[in-house]
Amino acid sequence: MFRARRGLRTPLGLAQADPDAPFEITLDGKVIPALPGQSVAAVLWSAGVLSWRTTRREGRPRGAFCGIGSCFDCLATINSLPNQRTCLVPAEPRDAVTTQEGNGRDDLAV
Repeated sequence: MFRARRGLRTPLGLAQADPDAPFEITLDGKVIPALPGQSVAAVLWSAGVLSWRTTRREGRPRGAFCGIGSCFDCLATINSLPNQRTCLVPAEPRDAVTTQEGNGRDDLAV
């Protein structure tokens, strides 16, 4: 079981959690550690990544804002699927996340 160092309180320690083994996902090819049960946004935040999308018109950085799927600031391309709300998508081993520019791209011609 996880034990916090003396005098330090951590979320895992407070919850007395004993999660399964960590795994890895990638963001633009960079390997990032993840824990079971984390959303893709939570994994990116844990790694210190605060932005993984840019706005359509001005190219401003965006990341998680509401954290509950109401807004669309946290969009990213996950495993080649654009426009995924990272706060709602559970991270899975070997997920490939890529930074999304504006509205994203899709290979389907309409």
